Amino acid sequence: MAVPNDSLSFNSTISPYTSKNSENASVCTDWPPVPMTTIIPSIYSIICVLGIIANTLAVSVLAHTSASRRTVANTFMLNLCVSDLLFLLSLPLWAVYYSQGYSWLFGRVACKISGSLHNLNLYASIFFITCMSVDRYLALVHPLRSQSVRDLKRAKLMCILVWVLALACTAPTIALRDTRYIEEYDVEACVISYPDLTWYRSLAWMKILLGFLLPMIIISCCYCAIGRHFLAGPGLISLRRPPHSGSAFKSSRSQDSCGKPERPSTTCVNPSSSGSKPMEGRGLERVLWTVAAVVLAFFLCWFPFHCVTFIDILKSYNWLDSCWARWAVQNLTPLSLCLGFSNSAINPVLYCFIGNHFRGRLGALSKGLCVRLKAREEDHSQKRGSFSTRLSSFSRKLSDLKDLAIVEASAHA
Repeated sequence: MAVPNDSLSFNSTISPYTSKNSENASVCTDWPPVPMTTIIPSIYSIICVLGIIANTLAVSVLAHTSASRRTVANTFMLNLCVSDLLFLLSLPLWAVYYSQGYSWLFGRVACKISGSLHNLNLYASIFFITCMSVDRYLALVHPLRSQSVRDLKRAKLMCILVWVLALACTAPTIALRDTRYIEEYDVEACVISYPDLTWYRSLAWMKILLGFLLPMIIISCCYCAIGRHFLAGPGLISLRRPPHSGSAFKSSRSQDSCGKPERPSTTCVNPSSSGSKPMEGRGLERVLWTVAAVVLAFFLCWFPFHCVTFIDILKSYNWLDSCWARWAVQNLTPLSLCLGFSNSAINPVLYCFIGNHFRGRLGALSKGLCVRLKAREEDHSQKRGSFSTRLSSFSRKLSDLKDLAIVEASAHA
């Protein structure tokens, strides 16, 4: 059964080829289209290169962290980087797709996988960021009571749950995404074929509610509670380096339960660890602001896309029908997706490369790699030198034998 054009989505929200848009094209002549076939592939290429490099380095460092230094926050961040990396590997296909005028050249299976990875990343990213925010809340507001809850085993189980939930949210896209020949424009497009308008509205609302609005409410509540905790009580002091005591003798003798000079009890808990290791106030502040930056980056990157999706939902109900709305949906959907996709390249930079601890581990990993390469080169050089020595010795023996043969021949003569 043929699916009407209005039910096709070429990327995520709306099709650039709909009969309704064609009928109203003459009415909206004052709204020029954006040249997608040149702008989008260029942006996608930049995001892809930078994102793959950053996420690969982040995954390498986080995966090679020793068992004693692995933390709950790092577990969530590792899974977030893996999600971003999986999606970024499919981005070159979408760049070619736009450059070819929405002509899909890679077959039906690649169409399903690439479209599914986009949706999977959209859900998995915000779910993992939500987990990180809840972890910050428990570590900073309830440091003692949360010690039994915040362990690596539970964090890994939560990651599995997040992947399962993200896959469940992506399942409709896997089923509906397919290649379809559009005769009017002579292209084999990779589209989402919605059975009817109700399917489109339901999945669009799910994307806005589960993929953005509900997680942002949870994240906002967590950070409001953290801010209120530190502004209202002794937690504010824990984010500052404690002043020196008036008596040097008292400072050297007064010890807290962590075995360090006396300070507020909240600094005894490392919020990025699964246990109760000591952590300086500036360490707490850095962790808090870094995770807050990840949340803010996700909001700024994905908010425009969900706004455009909301406009398209209103259009589907005929509550909004004007030239600017049609132009916004057709032209701003790919551009807002570019902004959303850039979040995959920004995440590892914000969370990993800004932190001194991560840069130190990256440097140690690079140093270790250089040492191994140097050792391998020296070993190769040593073997080559040994071979050269043996060859030289063999050549000398041949020369001696040759000289001996000449002498014997002279004697017989």
